[in-house]
Amino acid sequence: LKGRDLWVLVLGRFPTHHKIGIPEFKYVANMHGDETVGRELLLHLIDFLVTSYRRDPVITRLLNTTRIHIMPTMNPDGFEATKVPDCYYTQGRYNKNGEDLNRNFPDAFENNNASIQPETQAVMNWIKNETFVLSANLHGGALVASYTFDNGNSVTGTLKGYSRSPDDDVFIHLAKTYSFNHASMYKGTECDNRQTFPEGITNGYSWYQLEGGMQDYNYVWGQCFEITLELSCCKYPPADQLEKFWRDNKAALIEYIKQVHLGVKGQVTDKNGTPIPNAIVEAKGRAHVCPYRTNKHGEYFLLLLPGTYVINATVPGFKSILETVEIPDNTGNFSALKHDFSFSEVSIQSRAGSCPKTPLYQELERASSAAVKPTLRVLGLMTIMLVIFK
Repeated sequence: LKGRDLWVLVLGRFPTHHKIGIPEFKYVANMHGDETVGRELLLHLIDFLVTSYRRDPVITRLLNTTRIHIMPTMNPDGFEATKVPDCYYTQGRYNKNGEDLNRNFPDAFENNNASIQPETQAVMNWIKNETFVLSANLHGGALVASYTFDNGNSVTGTLKGYSRSPDDDVFIHLAKTYSFNHASMYKGTECDNRQTFPEGITNGYSWYQLEGGMQDYNYVWGQCFEITLELSCCKYPPADQLEKFWRDNKAALIEYIKQVHLGVKGQVTDKNGTPIPNAIVEAKGRAHVCPYRTNKHGEYFLLLLPGTYVINATVPGFKSILETVEIPDNTGNFSALKHDFSFSEVSIQSRAGSCPKTPLYQELERASSAAVKPTLRVLGLMTIMLVIFK
C-alpha cells in the first residue's frame, strides 16, 4: 500500500464489539480501483443508515439486530491512479503492485501461487477476526448478481458448465434478492445485449472462470456467504449519474442486508453452560469442504432457506448431536431461528480448528476419482458379461 489505510465503518447498536446472537454483515467496494460506483453507493448507504436510525422503524430494527461493516474502497491506490475515467478499463483496476486483488486470494480448487498483497492480507485478517455471516462485494462493468463458485472442478459440476456449492439454493435466493429489489437488474439484459442473464443472476463459473476470487475465499475459509454485485455497465461513469445509481440500488442494498437473518443460529455449550469453540455445526447434506465451526463464544450461524433440516453438532472426540429443526422465514423478524446445543457428557477446553489454505477441492476430486475407478471396472465387467450373454 502507498501508505493508505483501508477504512471500515461499523454500524449497529453495539458497533465496537461483537454481541452474542447478533450476526456480522459486510459490504466491500472498489477492489478494482477503476470500478467506482460501489464506492459511492456505500458512502450514500452509510449516510442513509445513520440518518434513518430512530426515524425509520425498519432501519432502526436492522441496526439494532445486525452489526454492519462497510469498506467503501479496498483499493485506494487503484482509485487514485485512475486519472482518466473510462467506461471499460484502466490501469487503476490493479493495486500499486500491478496485482488484481480479485485474483489474489487462496483458491479452493487450484494452487494459484499468488503473492498475497497487503490489501488481500488485511481483508483475510479481517475475515478471520470477525464472525461474518453474509457479505457482498461491489463491482462495475456489467449488471448482474454473481454467486459462488467462481472456480471449480468435476466435484462441483463444472463438466456441465456450472460450479455448484453445497448451498446453491441459498446463493440463488441471495442473488435474486438483490436483482429483484434493484430497479432493472432482474430484467437480465446485459449492458451490450450480447449476453443476457436470466433474472439478473449468474453462477460465477457459468459466466467465466476466475481463480483466487474473494467470494469463494469468503465461503470456503471465512464461513461467510458472499456474492459479487456488478452494478454499472460503465466502470467509471460521469458524476451526474450517481444519484440515479443510488435510487436504483437503495432498496436492494437494504433487502440484501436483511438476509443475514435467514436460517438458524445458536450456541454450543458443555454441561456447565460453558461455550464450546471450534465445534462443527452443519446442516445434514450440506457439509462444507472446510467444516463450519463455532466461534470463541460457541456460536454458529447457518444461512438456510425455510424448511426442515437436520443439524449436526460435533465436538471432535465425542458423540455428535443430531437435531431436526423447522426453519421459518424469519428475515422479516430480523432474527434467525435460535437453536442451542448442549453436550451433557463433555466439559472441554478450546481446541484450534484451522483449515489448511491448500486447494481443498483438488483433494476431493482426487478422492472421488479414485473411488470411481473400481466402479468403472465393475461396469466394464458387467458390459462384457451382457455382451456374452446376448
